[in-house]
Amino acid sequence: MARPGKGTRLLLLGAALVIIDQVIKILVKTNMTLGQSIPVFGNWFQLLFVENKGMAFGMSFGGVAGKYILTVFRIVLFGFLCWWISGLTKKKGIPAGVLVGLTLITAGALGNILDCLLYGLIFSESTFTSIAVFGGSYAPFLQGKVVDMLYFPLWTWPDWMPLVGGDIFFEPVFNFADSCVTVGAFYLILFHWKFFAK
Repeated sequence: MARPGKGTRLLLLGAALVIIDQVIKILVKTNMTLGQSIPVFGNWFQLLFVENKGMAFGMSFGGVAGKYILTVFRIVLFGFLCWWISGLTKKKGIPAGVLVGLTLITAGALGNILDCLLYGLIFSESTFTSIAVFGGSYAPFLQGKVVDMLYFPLWTWPDWMPLVGGDIFFEPVFNFADSCVTVGAFYLILFHWKFFAK
C-alpha cells in the first residue's frame, strides 16, 4: 500500500487538530454554564468556560465592526497559509518541521474561524445560569463568540512586588486552537528561523 503523500499527511494532521479543538469546545459549550470552573489539577489547571468576541487569549478588537474585520482577516490569512503550505509541499528540500509548524498555525486559525462563522447560528446563548443547546441562534454570521476553557493560574505574585503584586501569573483563558497557533509559531521561531531568514 502506497504511503500517503506529504500534502495528504499534513491535511490529515490539520484535520485531526481542528476536530480535537471543536470536540473540546462543543463539549464545554453544551455541558457548562458561562463562568463555570472544573478543577483538573488542583487550582493550577482548570477548565473555566468563557467566551470572547475577539482575538486569542481573550483580547478584543473594536466592537461589532472590529469583529467583522478580524474574522475576514482570519479567513484571508487561513487561505494564504493553505496556499503557501500547498506550494511548499511541491518543492524539494523544505524541512518537514516547517510544514508541520505552519500546519499547526493554520489548523488553529481554522478552529477559531469556525467559532466565529457558525457558533452564533447553531447554538443558543451560553449564560451564567443556562447551558447552550444546539438549534438556537444567538448571533449573526461572522459574529459568533470564540469558546475558551484552558486556565492555568499557576501562582499569584506577592503583594509587595511592584507592578505585578497580587496579580495572577498567567491570567488569560485560551483554547486548543490558540495552543496550536502558539506552539506552531514558537516552534518555527526557535528551530526554523534560518529557513525564514532566507
